[in-house]
Amino acid sequence: MKTILKAIGLILGVLIVAGLGWLIYFNSTHPNVAPAKDIHVEITPERLERGKYLANIAANCIDCHSKRDFTKYSGPIIPGTEGMGGEMFDKTVANIPGVLYAKNITPAGIGDWTDGEILRAITVGVNKKGEALFPLMPYNRFRHMSQEDLYSIIAYLRTLKPIENKIPERTLDFPLNFIVKTIPSDFPEFVQTIPDKANTIAYGKYMANAVGCIDCHTKLEKGQIMPGTEFAGGFKFCVNGKCSTSANITPDKETGIGLLTKEAFIEKFAFYRNDASKNILVEKDGNNTIMPWARLCDLTDEDLGAIYEYLRTMPPIVNKVEKFSKQ
Repeated sequence: MKTILKAIGLILGVLIVAGLGWLIYFNSTHPNVAPAKDIHVEITPERLERGKYLANIAANCIDCHSKRDFTKYSGPIIPGTEGMGGEMFDKTVANIPGVLYAKNITPAGIGDWTDGEILRAITVGVNKKGEALFPLMPYNRFRHMSQEDLYSIIAYLRTLKPIENKIPERTLDFPLNFIVKTIPSDFPEFVQTIPDKANTIAYGKYMANAVGCIDCHTKLEKGQIMPGTEFAGGFKFCVNGKCSTSANITPDKETGIGLLTKEAFIEKFAFYRNDASKNILVEKDGNNTIMPWARLCDLTDEDLGAIYEYLRTMPPIVNKVEKFSKQ
């Protein structure tokens, strides 16, 4: 009996040592990506202007990395919090398997990062410490932006007002805490040029990618897009016990935007271009939405029109969405 127990103990000891060895090896080799590029992004007036448009409106960096006031419709950014991070995302808010916090992207948060480290975070999903970012940060989408647009975003972020704000560390459920480390990957090369605006569909695809229409207007499972549901809506966001579900923006005529004209599509955004529409108070127990109308409304009509034309090329998917519901 003693011999058997001794043998079992020995086997368990070997398994524990092997498991610890594998854990050390895995953590030391993942994420398996190249070091950050040694680059220097020159700050120019042209890049600052383009970066301001992208970071604040089109790519929505500032929207996710600021505090939002959900006492108002669509949760406009609270002035003075631009880029400071801290917004929490979890199972109750966005069906995240754990707890995530938007990072501080002002110079107080990433001021000691190199331009290459910021670029790697945006496009590869690995931070300064070599840690994998959860793909709620849409690095797999941003990597399809042009190098010049990415450089413009980096240049603009350098000019944000520094805001001291210590962000809590994330927690992810098992086994996702290991899986997330395997997701980042290097990519061969940048898109060198933005499609010509005369090629409306190609340019619309580029801008829809930058805006991230697919991220919110697609069902997610553990933070990942569910194949076959692209642009058909179904992403549920909950706050204060009330939930809103993203709309179907495929060209389906019954449940999507198939009957919506380009002019009507643009007008939906244009409605929020005045201060009154950007500050609509939500009544107690009233419905709200995560859709950042107060930011996306400032997309140019040309960009909105191109996005509309691109969305019209998507396969129509029948998916009737219940816009508002209780949690």
